[in-house]
Amino acid sequence: MAVDYSALKKGGFMRQKQKNTFSLRLQVVGGTITSEKLKKIYEVADKYGQGYVHLTSRQSVEIPFIKLEDIEEVKLELAKGGVNPGVCGPRVRTVTACQGNTICPSGNIDATNIAEELNTRYYARELPHKFKFGVTGCQNNCLKAEENDVGIKGVLDVHWNKEKCIFCGVCVKACRSGALKMEDNQILFDESKCNYCGRCEKSCPTSAWEGETAYIVSFGGLFGNTINKGDAFLPLVKSEEQLFHITDTAIQFFDDFGNAGERFNFTIDRIGRDKFKKVIEEAYNGGF
Repeated sequence: MAVDYSALKKGGFMRQKQKNTFSLRLQVVGGTITSEKLKKIYEVADKYGQGYVHLTSRQSVEIPFIKLEDIEEVKLELAKGGVNPGVCGPRVRTVTACQGNTICPSGNIDATNIAEELNTRYYARELPHKFKFGVTGCQNNCLKAEENDVGIKGVLDVHWNKEKCIFCGVCVKACRSGALKMEDNQILFDESKCNYCGRCEKSCPTSAWEGETAYIVSFGGLFGNTINKGDAFLPLVKSEEQLFHITDTAIQFFDDFGNAGERFNFTIDRIGRDKFKKVIEEAYNGGF
């Protein structure tokens, strides 16, 4: 009976050099996996693989050396532990994310929650080529948002409340972009230099700096044979509703105009960056 390698790859089973042997990619959302799932992965890797797993560059887990004849049994065994196979090929891949503001002091957004929502909306969706989302919680950019087809970076839109300020200068020292100065017991804020990192808000002992959660979204990132930094041309995105309206529009643009085997960035180039920006700006302004 002929083996449908395409179907196996779609289901996360990638052919190895060794005949009838596969490396199984598992579904991991935002780099988070429970200890119970880890136990089941250990059991399967020990019984059906060679007793180890590979941690991928995109926060996924792969079990190498799965034999062709064991594939169905492996899927059943993993399902008992709530572990799902991942995907490969021309579709939306694993959504990567840092731990965000629920864990990290620098975090400005709940990156895990955003990753889970992106996963629910798009994971495994068929597209002209692979499509990657990356979510990073702050300007430290641990998840390198701009390397992704769509990158999301958490920021704070900050505002100064003079009445609460004691002019201690802590925020000026904390600011890394030179947006703040203190002169004559006044804080001078050059908003044109602000990168919305939120360090002023986090360092202020009297809460004189107040920050609204916001997002910077980039498009068309690549980090492979071709390297391209994603383009972040929109103003700050102020709500999750607006954010997902934008991501819906971006992925639909790729679905509508992308050629088979063509990455998102090349579709944007071929169709025209001005046209793409117009479509995304309309989504940004659409009822928000």
